[in-house]
Amino acid sequence: MEKNPHHLIMGELTDYLTGRTLADTHDERFRQKIARHLVEVCGYEKNQIESGKQITVRAGAKTGLLKMDFLVGIGEKTAMMIRYAPGSLVTRRLPNLALSRIVFLYQIPVVVTCNGENAEIIDGVTGKVIGQGFDAIPDKTALTGLIHPSASFPQVSETLRDKASRIAYACEVDGACPCDTDVCTLEDSVLDR
Repeated sequence: MEKNPHHLIMGELTDYLTGRTLADTHDERFRQKIARHLVEVCGYEKNQIESGKQITVRAGAKTGLLKMDFLVGIGEKTAMMIRYAPGSLVTRRLPNLALSRIVFLYQIPVVVTCNGENAEIIDGVTGKVIGQGFDAIPDKTALTGLIHPSASFPQVSETLRDKASRIAYACEVDGACPCDTDVCTLEDSVLDR
């Protein structure tokens, strides 16, 4: 079981998608709610959803490791990225859009920020909000309809990837740890975000 000094751990729970044992925290309960919604309401198969993918973000010589909550695949590519974060959705818009440009070499077309009760759906290519509300998370049919094979997965240039990585680092890593540096490591501060 993971140790994390920032969360009240209430025991253990079983991950809905993988069956792994995880620490039972308020944040993890919301992630599990999102996972169940994706399968039971939106109609995705569990094997279409990748959870916990780790990516490295960089700002110059500094690096940090972030975890992607859910990556939903349609065909051979990831068509939707969902990140859970408590609190305001608007404040997560820029870093999540940035992350959608560095997970793969192509732009993930649909970006969802969810706090477990509400959600904001963004067109990854244009950056415009295209839906709001937990029930607006695209189901399998709607997501397929949002994908345009010729335009939905543009390759992200190295310059844009670098800028996006710097934004993600600044918003999600730099100064994100609320404790003293001798109490937790960089990995502790960002893996569960």
